[in-house]
Amino acid sequence: MRCGRTSNATASSTRGASASPRSHAHPIPQPAPATPPGAADRSAPAAHRRTPTRQQPPGGTTVRFVQRRDGDRVVPGIVDGDRVYDLAGVDQVDGALLARSEEQLGELEAAALATEGRDLEGLDLAAPIARPMKIVCIGLNYRDHAAETGAAIPEEPVIFMKDPSTITGPFDVVRIPRNSVKTDWEVELGVVIAREARYLASPADAANVIGGYVLSHDVSEREFQLERGGQWDKGKSCETFNPLGPWVATPDELGDVQALGLRLSVNGVQRQDGTTADQVFDVNHVVWYLSQFMVLQPGDLINTGTPAGVALGIEGTPYLRDGDIVELSIDGLGTARQRFEDAS
Repeated sequence: MRCGRTSNATASSTRGASASPRSHAHPIPQPAPATPPGAADRSAPAAHRRTPTRQQPPGGTTVRFVQRRDGDRVVPGIVDGDRVYDLAGVDQVDGALLARSEEQLGELEAAALATEGRDLEGLDLAAPIARPMKIVCIGLNYRDHAAETGAAIPEEPVIFMKDPSTITGPFDVVRIPRNSVKTDWEVELGVVIAREARYLASPADAANVIGGYVLSHDVSEREFQLERGGQWDKGKSCETFNPLGPWVATPDELGDVQALGLRLSVNGVQRQDGTTADQVFDVNHVVWYLSQFMVLQPGDLINTGTPAGVALGIEGTPYLRDGDIVELSIDGLGTARQRFEDAS
């Protein structure tokens, strides 16, 4: 998540001294038991050194879920190759579906694959998950992003919220807000929760509550976020500001989520080219950490931060304008494309 210059005391800045971690009047939450170091980056604080990240989904079955529009209906399905197969008896892709047992998901998949299916290309895809109760976002969570801003690496995750009504489909138009002059892009790995997470004992326990991963675009309006006072949320929560998809993949579909490439281009010019290996706080740590401060509910979405290359950090700050085309992708999670248009 891109975090930039601000003078407001209610939001931590990512630039210079204002980005320094807050004083520790209260102890930093620590996993119990201590996290094994594994193949950790030794420059990272001990509390969030990397642990093995190849995870099994709650049900154990490897699936990619989509939701397509059919008139006024949203129809859930699964992706197999370049075909989409509708899921019978399923109203939506949500936390409850992602938490189903291996046997239940296997039965759903077998029944779906027995149907004719349809070509994925050309379908009108909605966001691949139902609207969550909340979207939780992590700021300044990539080392290269911290380096480009000159900010210190935080000792604890920087947390803010985004309005769930911002979620839209992977190929939908994104509306540039009225009076906006600093609409920006951010490619992010999204984490979808399948089971309630409340005071998890350690980062390793996060694997038991994660239902899937999704390509997420955390669109941001920097003036609203950083120059207008108050919280960052108003620069993050404008309509259509969180395109999602094309699909949500169960954890075993991706393997090691700390080795995924993230890319974003604007009008054919590559702007972001990062890897989740550069995250300051890995996915398991983020989920564990959040569970110490809030209850994560099935279906909740966590945006885990963005690598370097957003408009705010580029010379000339080439913010998005009416007619711009943004294309973004993450390894194993497909490609999305959005046209930006001025809000009427």
